[in-house]
Amino acid sequence: MKASIQRICVLMAISISSVAAFVPQYIISPTFRVKQDAVRSSVALEASKNKEKIASRTKWAESRGYGESSEGSSEGGARKAPKLIIAGAPASGKGTQCEIIKEKFGVVHLSTGDMLRAAVAAETEVGKIAKDFMDSGKLVPDDVIIGVVKDRLSESDCVECGWLLDGFPRTPAQAEALAEAGVSADCFIFLNVPDDVLVERVVGRRTDPVTGKIYHMTFSPPDDDEVLARLEQRSDDTEEKVKVRLEQFHANVDAVKGSYTDIAVEVDGTQKPKDVSAAIMSAVEAVLA
Repeated sequence: MKASIQRICVLMAISISSVAAFVPQYIISPTFRVKQDAVRSSVALEASKNKEKIASRTKWAESRGYGESSEGSSEGGARKAPKLIIAGAPASGKGTQCEIIKEKFGVVHLSTGDMLRAAVAAETEVGKIAKDFMDSGKLVPDDVIIGVVKDRLSESDCVECGWLLDGFPRTPAQAEALAEAGVSADCFIFLNVPDDVLVERVVGRRTDPVTGKIYHMTFSPPDDDEVLARLEQRSDDTEEKVKVRLEQFHANVDAVKGSYTDIAVEVDGTQKPKDVSAAIMSAVEAVLA
């Protein structure tokens, strides 16, 4: 009897050991495989982030009838991606209009400062050259800036969706170099605002150091006395300094405009923002039609 019980116990122990050895192969291993798949998926998603962003922007632009044109396309096909330049003096309202243009046409909004910083961060060839000048406190030469701009405009989002160069080129030399690099625009938009109006706009500007919001003491002062008390004026937003900046602007802008006579559109920047925007939209639509 005892011998029989011992045999049963031995058999049960063997069975339990077999099951214990068997379980990890089907429960632990699949879990490990799931974790591996999750890691691979995460890497793949990170690698495709830029492609998704570009695809989203392209889809947005195509839904509004914009996209890279090709020879032989039908009349009903997508119009070519807009290539725009906008120029205006400080306080001309250029920043506001850039946001509206970007929203309307789905273009990539580009400023030289942003492009330089991006090229340096990406460690492109021209980015490395620009970094050397920036680190030494020197101005980045025109040929380096043109290289940065040209590289950026050749990226797929700019090619597929179009672009808006904000405040560039600033000098005749930059305009000439841009043309020699093979970069051409469809429309050059100039916001025309008299100097006395610009001075009034600049001198009245104040910034809330807490929220970063910009107010104007004449046109849009804050309603809150507490906010009003903490407003700050930028050190270069004085009449004397803005006049110097305007002199520099006028010294170059006429020559720059001369480089784009055939595609230039001058808009009265003293109008209400919505009226300025309407004039810009009408001009750009006519060029792209």
